[in-house]
Amino acid sequence: MRRVNVIGVGMTKFVSPKALRAYDDMGKEALLDALKDAGIDFSEIQEAYVGWVYADSCAGQRVLYDLGMTGIPIFNVNNNCSTGSNALFLARRAVGLGVVECALALGFEQMTPGALGATFTDRPAPLEHFFMKLFEIMPPVPGAPPAAMLFAAGGLEHQQKYGTEDETFAKISVKARKHAQYNERAIFRDLLTVEEVLASPMQAPPLTRFQCCPPTCGGAAAIVCSDDFAKKHNISNPVYLAAQAHFTDLESSFSKSPMAIVGYDMTAAAAKAVYEEAGIGPEEVDVVELHDCFTANELITYEGLGLCPEGGAEKFINDEDNTYGGKVVTNPSGGLLSKGHPLGATGLAQCAELVWQLRGEAGVRQVEGARVALQHNIGLGGSVVVGMYRKD
Repeated sequence: MRRVNVIGVGMTKFVSPKALRAYDDMGKEALLDALKDAGIDFSEIQEAYVGWVYADSCAGQRVLYDLGMTGIPIFNVNNNCSTGSNALFLARRAVGLGVVECALALGFEQMTPGALGATFTDRPAPLEHFFMKLFEIMPPVPGAPPAAMLFAAGGLEHQQKYGTEDETFAKISVKARKHAQYNERAIFRDLLTVEEVLASPMQAPPLTRFQCCPPTCGGAAAIVCSDDFAKKHNISNPVYLAAQAHFTDLESSFSKSPMAIVGYDMTAAAAKAVYEEAGIGPEEVDVVELHDCFTANELITYEGLGLCPEGGAEKFINDEDNTYGGKVVTNPSGGLLSKGHPLGATGLAQCAELVWQLRGEAGVRQVEGARVALQHNIGLGGSVVVGMYRKD
């Protein structure tokens, strides 16, 4: 693999489904922003990987054709919540292996209000085995949203193993809002207290409503290229993807562990692969954008990524090592909990935030001296992408 640079990123403001923004409009806005950021024309894109979950087939073409019908390969990608990072993984691979000099990763989502549910009810459900395994361990929670029930079970296992307090999970939501208040693209920017988080309606113990990410609409994009392409366009010292790994579920995912069911093991495997490829460990990471669809997942992911020891997440949170002034700033954007979670765009929004951080362009939420960044994006069913970004 040759070096792959991220020379352009773009992102819309994330909004509620009630805003009624169409996916093609959001996709085009994010792409135009990324092209402007890179300083190139759409005609220079040689391949495009377009991620979405809730749209009809060939939605990628619907968006890109408005910018030009250049005949390039357009690959539509759908891997649940990790879709955006899957698109980025494929774009990086195309450039890294020398298939093309410049590729686009684009993600967007036009969601509907309410918790995620099945779109098709007349055929086998992709997550059927995940719930079957979970219900072998613990009974279902009546009335709970399915995704909340899965991730809550992961949180309960952590509590049972390590005595983690309910308040510890709530502190993650408080931190997310503190970070999001400075992100003009985030959907939730009002501050919260631990008491307010715990008092919000229970979804599935220990998760309350303010510990669950909202359905969100938005778009994000990244343009990646080779060193030669960057030099040709007079782009000096760009942010680059030093390592990236994509894993799906391991046999252990269907063990007697709810944490494994929601992706802990594949997260740990992907992180290990990234650290080995980059030659850099978690202790050198300055800033992280990780998949905090629920507070329970952020907490267990600290350990899965090696940001703290197994069983050490509660201390990590209580010591404020997950925010400014601590060991590593996690989700300076506000994360999925506060920035929002438009499924197809999420991974690319994480990419955009980390590129801005490494360029020193993040404004008030800038992590001082950030040189190494880590990304984690997971989708049940399952898929996880972990990537490391660097700026020399």
